[in-house]
Amino acid sequence: MNMELEADTERREIEIDGKEEVQDGYPASERNRRISSNSSSSSSKRSMPPWTKQITLRGVVASFVIGSVYSVIAMKLNLTTGMTPNLNVSAALLAFILMRTWNKLLHMAGFLAVPFTPQENTMIQTCSVACYGIAVGGGFGSYLLGLNKKTYEQTGVDTIGNYPDSYREPGIGWMVAFLFVACFVGLFVLIPLRKILIIDYKLTFPSGMATAVLINGFHNSGEKTARFYFDFSMTYVGTGMICPYIVNLSTLLGALLSWGVMWPLMGNLKGQWFPPNLPETSMKSLNGYKVFLSISLLLGDGLYNFIKILCITFLSIHSRLKQKKLILAVSGQDESLDNLKKNEFFIRESIPMWVGASGYLLFTAISVISVPFIFPEVKWYYVILAYIFAPSLAFCNAYGAGLTDINMAYNYGKVGLFVLAALAGREHGVVAGLAGCGLVKSVVNVSCILMQDMKTGHMTLTSPRAMLVSQAIGTAIGCVISPLSFFLYYKAFDVGNPNGEYKAPYAVIYRNMAILGVQGFSVLPRHCLQLCCGFFAFAVGVNVVKDFSPPKVGKWLPLPMAMAVPFLVGAYFAIDLCVGSLVVFVWHKINSKKAELMVPVVASGLICGEGLWTLPASVLSLAKINPPMCMKFLAS
Repeated sequence: MNMELEADTERREIEIDGKEEVQDGYPASERNRRISSNSSSSSSKRSMPPWTKQITLRGVVASFVIGSVYSVIAMKLNLTTGMTPNLNVSAALLAFILMRTWNKLLHMAGFLAVPFTPQENTMIQTCSVACYGIAVGGGFGSYLLGLNKKTYEQTGVDTIGNYPDSYREPGIGWMVAFLFVACFVGLFVLIPLRKILIIDYKLTFPSGMATAVLINGFHNSGEKTARFYFDFSMTYVGTGMICPYIVNLSTLLGALLSWGVMWPLMGNLKGQWFPPNLPETSMKSLNGYKVFLSISLLLGDGLYNFIKILCITFLSIHSRLKQKKLILAVSGQDESLDNLKKNEFFIRESIPMWVGASGYLLFTAISVISVPFIFPEVKWYYVILAYIFAPSLAFCNAYGAGLTDINMAYNYGKVGLFVLAALAGREHGVVAGLAGCGLVKSVVNVSCILMQDMKTGHMTLTSPRAMLVSQAIGTAIGCVISPLSFFLYYKAFDVGNPNGEYKAPYAVIYRNMAILGVQGFSVLPRHCLQLCCGFFAFAVGVNVVKDFSPPKVGKWLPLPMAMAVPFLVGAYFAIDLCVGSLVVFVWHKINSKKAELMVPVVASGLICGEGLWTLPASVLSLAKINPPMCMKFLAS
């Protein structure tokens, strides 16, 4: 398909021939475009540093610092609410501030500093995002934590399908090994298709494009727009400032519906719907309804969007392939000089096809050998099966993210979870399903992040080779830093306690989904199946109405995925998120232009401020040093 597109590109001048005045064998516009493109190409060759110079030692050090801090922040969010905002923009911002500050200090000390370029800024951002992306998508708050003994006990030791030996305590060694073999496969899976996704299909990848615009803006307009504030404040207020209004309002609606209406009413049915003497953590008590109703909303929303994006992907691919000659002919005439320069540089700095193919085959072979040693329940042919389907799932996810900016890796991971849980059978299905979820999700997630960063690199004239190496460096750092960040919380706090701050709600959810894949609906408490069907239908129905109603109506319909989070976590953080939305709303009313510029900056400062305090707070907690004063509100 790639060769056909390139061949059509070469025939572009033949298709437009006869429509304009021909001179020297070419139409005038085509001849002028070629002259301009060639001059810009030669200019870019002189001004653009080679890809080996775009990766610097100071950049790797800065990436390590930023990625480590963001890994700690993301890990806290994973283990508390399970919701993590997109920190790509703030990573680029922090990189700019750190490097400009470093250059100023060198200048003040009388040393000559190497100029800080947009390409180096992009490299640091890519490496940092790859690092903290492991903390976000590595399963520390979901499928990996779902393997530990505490989650096994919370799920119910007497639950059918929850076998006594189906747990494994977290360990740095096996976690690091599993992350390395699972995540590095994702680096190579979409390399042969990067030109199709970025140039031929012109996918926007909104997050990657926004980051590129920010980086170009920093280096074009100077430091006046690069102000940053740190404040030790609430993480969730900053998160609420970044998240769209509808996400925060949906979370508040879910909190009111669950904790304000449903759980009090169901609590009064104790003795009728479930035995009164069961512990609160039992899946046959009220906790079972909390878990499975949350799962039904997540699956309803996820399955609908999964099918929708698959349909959009295949229809769009079919349409673009059918009309590719027309698209290329028109784009050849209307393409701006700036875009032609970016495309030419992106293609010239290409990554050989054999790198992607050999890298994928090499790490697949390593996974086939090593994963059964890490998880004996996962047979070698399960790993091969997962990696046979992973490339197509990764392409669909990246294509969908390029269109909608929604990374659906968690839903593709659930596909692997249910398939391997069912294949492995009752005794080994839970562990095999959770591990299989990690294999599929890691490949799909890492490949999508790389394509988003490739879009950023395309717009900042950063070499794809430098982007791949930066992503590999960041992934390697993340595979070590993320388990260490996890154990910082795991040893210092009571992670997984449903009544504590670090509830890690998705660990219970993922384990129950694995049990569901093994046993079927027999594990559900009384009347729970009927309620789950109702909430599943509600999630699908809301999405259908949202998609087919006028935009003015659809934009205010709630998001079932966001509504499901407080069902298990609690209502407290929904208030914080809405406070962040209120701040943004008022700020836009007072000064919209300033708010548009400064909201990401202030929100990043709030998140990073509390994130930086997390490290000393964890150390104090490990030392059993408690705050001298605590304020708590009790019922009258």
